[in-house]
Amino acid sequence: MPSQLSPLQGQPCRLMTPAVVCPIGSDLATIAEALFTGRRGLAYDDTFTPGRPLPLGRVTTALPDADDLPAAHRSRNNQLLAAAMEQLAPTLDAFRKRNPQARIGVVLGTSTSGIGETEIALAKRQQEGDWPSDFHYQRHEIGSSASFVAERLELEGPAYTLSTACTSSARSLASAKRLLAGGVCDAVIAGGADSLCGLTVNGFASLEALSDHPCQPFSANRDGINLGEAAALFLVTAETGGIQLSGYGESSDAHHISAPRPDGQGAITAIQAALDMAQLPAKAIDYLNLHGTATRQNDSMEAIAVAHLFGDQLPCSSTKALTGHTLGACGALEAAFCWLTLNVGRLPPQVHDGEIDPQLPPLSYARAIQHDCRRAVSNAFAFGGNNTALLLERFDD
Repeated sequence: MPSQLSPLQGQPCRLMTPAVVCPIGSDLATIAEALFTGRRGLAYDDTFTPGRPLPLGRVTTALPDADDLPAAHRSRNNQLLAAAMEQLAPTLDAFRKRNPQARIGVVLGTSTSGIGETEIALAKRQQEGDWPSDFHYQRHEIGSSASFVAERLELEGPAYTLSTACTSSARSLASAKRLLAGGVCDAVIAGGADSLCGLTVNGFASLEALSDHPCQPFSANRDGINLGEAAALFLVTAETGGIQLSGYGESSDAHHISAPRPDGQGAITAIQAALDMAQLPAKAIDYLNLHGTATRQNDSMEAIAVAHLFGDQLPCSSTKALTGHTLGACGALEAAFCWLTLNVGRLPPQVHDGEIDPQLPPLSYARAIQHDCRRAVSNAFAFGGNNTALLLERFDD
């Protein structure tokens, strides 16, 4: 008797060449060189914490001029997205030529939107008694990201923004797969962006979650995260071949407002759901991109979950050591890193001080070597016990 497939199993969901702007580069060649050699993109900066320099992952390449953006969308977050859209343009143009009547949607993830610009405007209001004349609160709205992209690209399909903290843009890719499977769209621009701002840096500082040094994921000496900023966009289509989003898993264990469930059950549920959707056993996976924030609790929980599902032989690494934690952008950014891993056939090495925490279950931390990868999983975990896993698979065209 043939197996009964859900509408999402076996549904083509092709991830076209990603467009990425992040602390280790703003073109795929530069990013790949840093990713596969383990070069960090962090620099000490006390802009948001005067007197306390922190390693931050800033985007240092030139971005489109904010003055050229519509006033309601004038934010660094949208500058990052505009830069990514410039990279995405050839892929999108080629798809539109092949499919002139295509219904194209937009689903993005963010947690900051234009908060940084509101911080500046609020400071001026406190000093001068009124808002700046060019201030538009819409810049601050979470929905600004998707509406900006849809307006700029003149798209008329569904356009919405997700904000589930550090799983936001991972969930945007899952949403894109659902939109395609449901026949709502023929293609979706999915991904996300987050920009550094005072609220997030000081918020994590108040949680005592920030490290004053380059972070050390899974090290015995890990003492907190570094923060970063990025934008990553994919054109997701219902075409076959290439690199596919074969499965995703989502769960919410609601263990604590900020701390993860210590036994990793929420993470295990999400990863297993991604494997089930792709109809693959754990042993079929060739690389795992760890969420790996370098906090004591997250790394412990994730190591338990990964060891439970994959044992100690699967190559894995946390690329947040290179970029910092880009919050709402990290799910799409690290999916792009997996895309490069599958496309190039090299592993992103685990970067830390080399002192693995002996209290964690043993894992196989990746080294900078050639490795033929056909399937990769990327983990993303967030406040409130929000968990997402994406499973990418390479097919011959």
